Amino acid sequence: MLVIVAPGQGAQTPGFLSPWLEVDGVADRLRGWSDVAGLDLVRFGTEASEEEIKDTAVAQPLLVAAGLVTARALFPDEDLAREVVGAVAGHSVGEITAAAGAGVLSAHDALTFVRERSLGMAEAAAATATGMAALLGGDPEAVAAKLAEHGLTAANNNGGGQIVAAGTLAQLEALKADPPAGTRLIPLKVAGAFHTEHMAPGVRRLAELAPTLKVSDPAVAYVSNRDGEVVQSGAEVLDRLVSQVSNPVRWDLCMETLQQLGATAVIELSPAGTLTNLVKRNVKGVATLALKTPADLDKARALVAEHGAHASGGQEQNA
Repeated sequence: MLVIVAPGQGAQTPGFLSPWLEVDGVADRLRGWSDVAGLDLVRFGTEASEEEIKDTAVAQPLLVAAGLVTARALFPDEDLAREVVGAVAGHSVGEITAAAGAGVLSAHDALTFVRERSLGMAEAAAATATGMAALLGGDPEAVAAKLAEHGLTAANNNGGGQIVAAGTLAQLEALKADPPAGTRLIPLKVAGAFHTEHMAPGVRRLAELAPTLKVSDPAVAYVSNRDGEVVQSGAEVLDRLVSQVSNPVRWDLCMETLQQLGATAVIELSPAGTLTNLVKRNVKGVATLALKTPADLDKARALVAEHGAHASGGQEQNA
């Protein structure tokens, strides 16, 4: 069974979209979506500095647009894509990319949604000095206790002993000075405490937008960050996308579900690498491919041919 995944904020790097502009239709598509996103996607994906694309209001629309154009490069026929792909999942903002890939939202509405999400989260982040830091290793119970002691939230559980703590900068500094035993702490290049109560204003903003969007039920299995469950209702997917802004990301549970579904190959959309690395460490025996540049398309197509629903035995695996 073939799975397509989309990365979250922090995966972007300066110029990562430059090679994709050589693919027919990509530049035109990005220019067209720039009006919807409210920013120049081509410039931010090719010329902007690391500091510019770190901005939440830039990073999130850029990531969703990048995922959508690279998915289209791999699957020019969207209907055929939904026949060969067994499941989709995204990490944080990547869930919006996954929702569009599953047919829950149109590309236009996905970009409309992520624009409001990014602005709402940027506004919430500006209200209080907050941030995030990854903790690697340590005893899970001891890590949870230490985070609670410092008033921090486990905003992401990425599996394999990787927890992302989120809260005020003062709380993070206290954690740095008093970390859980056996852990390594890495500050993340994000502008706020995402997936915590600090993002409540963003939830309210998206709740107002949601009724204006057209949704359809997922055409493939959609695995949710909230609890790793497969969501079959388009309306529920949208509700979860709204509340996800202030809820923890359980990527560990998403990976468990993909394994239970019988995933045999995972392709990560650009800017790729983060999620395939997590899958390699946590889901044994699954082929992975990070679709970083157009040079990776031939290998990706080979995986699609081998593991997609039309591959030999694929229909049975996907049943």
